[in-house]
Amino acid sequence: MNKLLITLIASLLAASALANEVAVAPSVSADSLPPLGETWRSENPYRGNPEAVALGQQAYNQACARCHGADASTNAAPAPDLRQLNRFCRRIGDAELKAACLRDNDAYFAKTVRNGKIIVGVTHMPPWQGVLKQELAWAIQTFVEFRAGAGR
Repeated sequence: MNKLLITLIASLLAASALANEVAVAPSVSADSLPPLGETWRSENPYRGNPEAVALGQQAYNQACARCHGADASTNAAPAPDLRQLNRFCRRIGDAELKAACLRDNDAYFAKTVRNGKIIVGVTHMPPWQGVLKQELAWAIQTFVEFRAGAGR
C-alpha cells in the first residue's frame, strides 16, 4: 500500500511540475539550415540532415530536456520518451506505407509542438507557436529520430 501511495504522489508531483512549464526559445541559430518561411511544413524537410541533427540536439537540450530527458534519453524524465514517436513506422517494410506513416507522425509532432498538450484543462506541455521557429522544431525532431535509430 505504501509503495502505491508513494508512486501516486510522485506522479502527481511530476504532473504538477510539467503543468507549470513555460515555452522559452532556445538560443540556437538555425541559419545554417535551409529557411522554411512562416507557413509550417506538413513533413519534416530535414529528415536525415546531419546539420539538423547537431542543431536539433542543442535546441532539444535547451528547450525539451527538462521534461523529456537530456539528449533524448528519457530514463527518469516525467514526460513521454520522444524516441518512441516513430516506433511503428520503423517496423514498416513497404516504402510508400512507411512514408505515409512518417507524414502522419510529422503532422502529429508539428501540431503538438505548436499547440502544446492540454489534458483535462491541465497544461502538460506549453505551446511553442511563436516561440520556436519551425526550422528548430524540425531539427529537434530530426535529432530525436536520429537518437531513436541509433538504438539509444
